[in-house]
Amino acid sequence: MKLWVGLGNPGAKYAGNRHNIGFMAVDRIAADHGFTPWRKAFQGLVAEGRLGTEKVALLKPETFMNLSGQSVQAAVAFWKLPLTDLTVFHDELDLAPGKLRLKQGGGHAGHNGLRSIHGHLGDDYARVRLGIGHPGHKDAVAAYVLHDFAKADAEWLEDLLRGISEGAEALAAGDGQKFMNAVSLRTAPPRSSTTKEKPEAPAPAPQPQEDTRSNMQKLLDKFR
Repeated sequence: MKLWVGLGNPGAKYAGNRHNIGFMAVDRIAADHGFTPWRKAFQGLVAEGRLGTEKVALLKPETFMNLSGQSVQAAVAFWKLPLTDLTVFHDELDLAPGKLRLKQGGGHAGHNGLRSIHGHLGDDYARVRLGIGHPGHKDAVAAYVLHDFAKADAEWLEDLLRGISEGAEALAAGDGQKFMNAVSLRTAPPRSSTTKEKPEAPAPAPQPQEDTRSNMQKLLDKFR
């Protein structure tokens, strides 16, 4: 059994926020892979299913972000899971929008959801860091993460979520590189090697030069 936790805040008010990209990721996995309907459990919402040969439970804590650890700890305790079977999907200010990185253990970098999980369980769990970019100044961070994604973000966000869903089976199997590759194929697809280069425009025809010879010179040149 694997436990994958998406971090966010509950309710329609926060549904489209940048801070809720973790919720969006697990929602997409559940929808695409035929998981059970979401049900209330562990102070959150849970859906269960299979990815390849692995049984996976998805959890969206409904405690609000800064108390996420309460919900995650309850689920970990119920299923008696080692932290090596726990993966948390969360927004990451220090990655450009649409970028994704895997991380095992380490600090919480000021993220309130991770801070809460650290406080309840420690830091020895995996994270899927989902880049949302940085507003440029630390004083603007709170308003930035609690604001909805812009319309201009829709394309890269869809590509990222689709890549996560397509790579989910590899992630469940423990193949992080294959998972990352699946995401990259959506967010940064390689250029086709069959694409033909545009032909260069033909050089302009040379303009005839003006004949500056005198009539006498033209006549002499004609009989040479």
